[in-house]
Amino acid sequence: MKSDGRAFDDALWQRLRAHQIGPADASLTFAARLARENRWSLAHAERVILEYMRFCYLARTAGHPVTPSDAVDQAWHLHLTYSRDYWEVFCPLVLGADLHHGPTAGGEAQRALYYGQYAATLKAYESAFGVSPPVQIWPDARRRFAVDPKAVRVNPADALIVSRMRVYIAALLGAALAFAAGWLVRGIV
Repeated sequence: MKSDGRAFDDALWQRLRAHQIGPADASLTFAARLARENRWSLAHAERVILEYMRFCYLARTAGHPVTPSDAVDQAWHLHLTYSRDYWEVFCPLVLGADLHHGPTAGGEAQRALYYGQYAATLKAYESAFGVSPPVQIWPDARRRFAVDPKAVRVNPADALIVSRMRVYIAALLGAALAFAAGWLVRGIV
């Protein structure tokens, strides 16, 4: 029994855990594709898939609308592209209901709505699974709605990606070298 008085639906959870998205003999598995498209390790992609299944469980059992983390949303988006599996197998036979993806219409009211739904989703997760959601996959609501939306997809073949810390360190080293070179030049002249 969960803390909100509802019984854990073990049959649903077992169906979700057992479901494999995509063909078992595919050279590029669902997990490998998810990892490649998001530049994650395969192990991280597999953890995200588990959390996606937990999100789907909550969508059926929480009793209120649920909102995924950004990582879980990436898994959901990719699953939707496996449309035959999603609509002909997963929703009717595994989940037992249609699960539609409804993106935000934008604006402050929608942001507040999804912020609240996400916070409620995190609470429902704890109630259903008896543990806090992993913060690497389910960050707090502030990060989910203030930081993560600023992310963009970048093709590394087209851009050089350098962390802010490395740029800062390089700038400090450059300034130190310029300062030292100035002293050397003054000392030689």
